[in-house]
Amino acid sequence: MKILVINCGSSSIKFQLLNMETGQVLAKGLLERIAIPGSVLNYYQGETKHVVNRNVANHEEGVQLIVSLLTDPAKGVIRDKSEIFAIGHRVVHAGEKFNGTVPITPAVLAALKECIPLAPLHNPPNITGIEACQKILPGIPMAGTFDTAFHQTMPEKAYIYPLPYEYYREHKIRRYGFHGTSHFYVAKQGAKAMGRRLEELKIITCHLGNGSSMAAIRNGVSVDTSMGYTPLEGLPMGTRCGDLDPAIPLVLQRTLGLSGEQVDAVLNRKSGMLGISGVSSDMRDINDQAAAGHAQARLALEIFAYRIKKYIGAYIAAMNGADLVIFTAGIGERGRRERELILSDMEFLGIEFDAAANHEAFGRLGTISKPGSRVRVMVVPTNEELEIAEQTLKVIQNNKK
Repeated sequence: MKILVINCGSSSIKFQLLNMETGQVLAKGLLERIAIPGSVLNYYQGETKHVVNRNVANHEEGVQLIVSLLTDPAKGVIRDKSEIFAIGHRVVHAGEKFNGTVPITPAVLAALKECIPLAPLHNPPNITGIEACQKILPGIPMAGTFDTAFHQTMPEKAYIYPLPYEYYREHKIRRYGFHGTSHFYVAKQGAKAMGRRLEELKIITCHLGNGSSMAAIRNGVSVDTSMGYTPLEGLPMGTRCGDLDPAIPLVLQRTLGLSGEQVDAVLNRKSGMLGISGVSSDMRDINDQAAAGHAQARLALEIFAYRIKKYIGAYIAAMNGADLVIFTAGIGERGRRERELILSDMEFLGIEFDAAANHEAFGRLGTISKPGSRVRVMVVPTNEELEIAEQTLKVIQNNKK
């Protein structure tokens, strides 16, 4: 059975076609600059790359272009679109409406539109992608997998903010959390690598990329996570500030005369690693500059590691221990220096770092703690597309019974 996974941004479509019997990625690609002159599609047929330069006016045209390549006699991997068993869509926000992957129905689509105020930048293009697939691929069942769904298991004490309670009751202002698909996938893979059942472990997952978040997972369910009402809360990220004194935005407005929109731009697009280092939002650039003696770049690395170290300690306290800490995503999988800074001097918490193993674990599954470490630490590559495909296959098959 073949599952097409779709991830729509405001001007992009990322996709993969997977053979679920083998787990093989048959084709994948990224279409960028939709509705912008100079649209480009990088399409991979196995290991062969094809580049298509063609202006694409909207997401519907984009889906049509992708399908035409998937079924192309020379470049394609299927003879006809009817070979696609189902389509799995990544959707950022489902609020409190869904706690797992669900088949796309008119009622589900209406519910996602109701969540647009919670994710005004992300949900509209996600919904547009669903509607485009409905037109181009009619009759093929679809499912939605939500970034927020995995964290719906958090207890009230973890997701309610200490604000007037009516703000939650009337406006649903609460911690939602994101990156849920990735956190769940790597937790499962980590438990498998340990030869243990996910349901019997306490796991801390660190999804570290340009956007970063952490999760505390006990007995297979999320009990806390670092991102909050929006993806701005938590760790310092590429351009996002993460946790800070909530009075600071008010001070920026009063003392600098910034508007609400300008403050939002500072916190989301000018802060984090870029803001501290003054160099770049990319950790590779920051590492290079820090190694060359750039003081602010070195400080950015230290702040990033220090905040993650504190969250690990907090989640160990919240769960009364941990069996496994996982690093994943771009920085988590490849950031040797960042992992070393985070994991040093944590023996009291049962984490004994292995520098040699850390050096070897670059972008691949591996243990980076010493054999005698009470808490095991692993690098586990994430695969959100595979997780979406597996969940899509499961719910569509169940829906057909």
